[in-house]
Amino acid sequence: MVITTALVRRRLGPALIVALSVFAAGPAPADPGAPGAGVAGLIEHARRNSPMYALERAEADAARGRADAAGALPDPTFQLELMDFTNAMRGGSASLLPGQVGETRYRITQPLPGWGKRELASQAAGALAARADANRDVAWLNLEADIKAAWLRHYAADREAGLARNALVLMQGLEETALARYRAGLLPQAAVLRAQREITVQRVALVAVEQRRQGAMAALNALLARAADAPLAAPGELSPLPPVPEFAALAERARGFSPALAAETHGMEAARLERERTWRERYPDFAVGLTNNRPRGGEQSWDVMFEVMIPLQQPARRAREREALSMEAAADARRAAAEAKLMGELGRAHAAFASGRDTVRLLRGTLLPQAEATRDATRAAFANGRVDFDSALEAERQITDTRMALLQAEVDTRMALADIEKLAGDIR
Repeated sequence: MVITTALVRRRLGPALIVALSVFAAGPAPADPGAPGAGVAGLIEHARRNSPMYALERAEADAARGRADAAGALPDPTFQLELMDFTNAMRGGSASLLPGQVGETRYRITQPLPGWGKRELASQAAGALAARADANRDVAWLNLEADIKAAWLRHYAADREAGLARNALVLMQGLEETALARYRAGLLPQAAVLRAQREITVQRVALVAVEQRRQGAMAALNALLARAADAPLAAPGELSPLPPVPEFAALAERARGFSPALAAETHGMEAARLERERTWRERYPDFAVGLTNNRPRGGEQSWDVMFEVMIPLQQPARRAREREALSMEAAADARRAAAEAKLMGELGRAHAAFASGRDTVRLLRGTLLPQAEATRDATRAAFANGRVDFDSALEAERQITDTRMALLQAEVDTRMALADIEKLAGDIR
């Protein structure tokens, strides 16, 4: 009696058989002309086309425009005054036409803020514009880190699919060896059936891996503002990992690099300037005016006007001063909280990167060669009948699990590296 995979297939539903046949054949070929082979091209594509980044750039430009206008003088006002428009003193009829009344007055008035108020308003608006620029940089770094993470998930799914297909080929070779020994009466039927079951399990795993790969491609395309099913090139190989930097030097670098910390620093400066400007409201504002008087039938004359605002509303002013003080304290606390958060995230990423780098080194340099040597020795011994089928199957599983663990460790380490680069810049 010859055992084939038909025995297992008869126990599966038709829909699952179709899915297994499609995904076991491998994914559709990647488009070599599409982006996605490396993360650098994807980041440049996002810089040009991302609507979220375009939004942040537009808001930063708007804040810069507000800063340019903040220190300007208020617009002057023009007044037209018609004296004795009823013409009662001249015994005529009423009129609203200049020159047809008792006297026409033309007045231009220019408000003048108190000393230093315009400069403080301009400086505060400039600090807010700088904070908007920093927030734009924060948004870009977050988008860049998200793209790196999505590309790494795409890379992991692509490589996992390759490992799963290789494992399937190994299982099929093991099945052929088991069938040959079964025909020779050297292996029981249960061992062949188990080999065929493992092959089917591997094909089912390929379905799940392909689904994850398609999901990773859709998520990456979404970050790039592309259609979910837009083609992506197969991810290329990873560059070597950089050495682990000292945390103290990395923390000092992050304090100078982090745009999130810079945004809070600019916000703190804006709050301080706003508090100073509020205190300047204790002093009056001014206005100057020039009036041209034109009496009907008489000689025109000129008047000069000087106006002073009297700061009498002390309760409201004191309330605004208390608000400004509280806003300044809140900005200081927000900056301190941002620095504490930065150091916490940097410490977590640094620890994950250091441990992940060691894990990758041990897996690639020690455990993987050991698993490959064990697998080769076990397969040779199984072909010669010196070990049973379970030992051969376990050796194949160990090599597959080790390769999967190495892939996951590489991806996790690269994720931690991406977090460090987001917080402290490129450390290569």
